[in-house]
Amino acid sequence: MRIREYRNQFIQTLAPIYDLDEAESFFYLVLEDKKQLKRIDLALNPETQFSESEIAQWNEILEKLKQYIPVQYILGKTHFYGLEFEVNENVLIPRPETEELVDWIISNNSKSGNLQILDIGTGSGCIAISIAKNLPESNVFAVDVSEKALATAEKNAQNNDVNVRFLRKDILKTEDLEQQFDIIVSNPPYVRNLEKEEIKQNVLEHEPHLALFVDDHDALVFYRKIAELAQKNLAPNGQLYFEINQYLGKEMMDLLEEKGFRQMELRKDIYGNHRMVFGRK
Repeated sequence: MRIREYRNQFIQTLAPIYDLDEAESFFYLVLEDKKQLKRIDLALNPETQFSESEIAQWNEILEKLKQYIPVQYILGKTHFYGLEFEVNENVLIPRPETEELVDWIISNNSKSGNLQILDIGTGSGCIAISIAKNLPESNVFAVDVSEKALATAEKNAQNNDVNVRFLRKDILKTEDLEQQFDIIVSNPPYVRNLEKEEIKQNVLEHEPHLALFVDDHDALVFYRKIAELAQKNLAPNGQLYFEINQYLGKEMMDLLEEKGFRQMELRKDIYGNHRMVFGRK
């Protein structure tokens, strides 16, 4: 069968579940991964064929997508800030908004050397590893409560040829970080249960809830704890960065002010949502 014909079937099958653009993007992600072909290659060679075994493999992938399994989990990898990361059901899939947070940190510190940097709730390691790759003179540490997430992050650090020190730590039970840092960054759980209906089914059913959700009655529990630890363990003029719930920007700014931070900034992401905050000790 010609790939172009299969492509049409693939997209039509998924269109009622996802939207057309997303279904098409899935097709080209899989095509590049399984066949090393880009959209332009298919346009230039419209007669390119799938073998019977390839069609069987693609049909398996199609069934998984129909079950809302994220395409990144099916492929076992994703790209973030120009790097490739292994992902699985133990870690959240890195988001484009988080790339903006990483870019903010790197831009603010590109001329600084020998920084001590901590990423809290590292998951796949995407923040810590991207920073380590782009600020190579820094010492980067990363913590997570999940041993399985840390195993994935360690593998990602090896694959991307960076040195990050990973530690298992339940941050809500931590009283002191035991050293001084110049930068602390965190993308902690921040989705309230009341917001579950806004979450896509593929995220809700397959990504780790431990890394996503907080109780409605105390949505800022992680931010409060990390801000308190940052006041103890940030060096003078140290920087604190958070990815945040888009609906809680004002509450986050109030929290940082209450905890004694200054030069605070609330930033929007590419989609126009309040998504990042910064404060200086």
